[in-house]
Amino acid sequence: MVYITEWDKFVEQSIQLFRADPDSTRYVMKYRHCDGKLVLKVTDNRQCLKYKTDQAQEAKKMEKLNNMFFALMARGPDVDLSEVTGKEQTDAQPSKKGRGRKQ
Repeated sequence: MVYITEWDKFVEQSIQLFRADPDSTRYVMKYRHCDGKLVLKVTDNRQCLKYKTDQAQEAKKMEKLNNMFFALMARGPDVDLSEVTGKEQTDAQPSKKGRGRKQ
């Protein structure tokens, strides 16, 4: 098992692997708090792709990848992934104006 060092390559190859054989492909996340490392693994028992990071900023990337895999698993491997985002538009809260004391 070799770790892929570039995020975009990992995402692209992972989606290709899932689309090739969606019934036997697995997506696994493992976080080791003592090391502060996150390992993502996608495998179909013949090929294994792994990505390792210790950067907290990459959590948003991982969230987007999770949403992509959720869409692929729920809607099928032929779904258009261009509409999948990290956060839904409906979750945005309007900003509160006038914080502080009223006079």
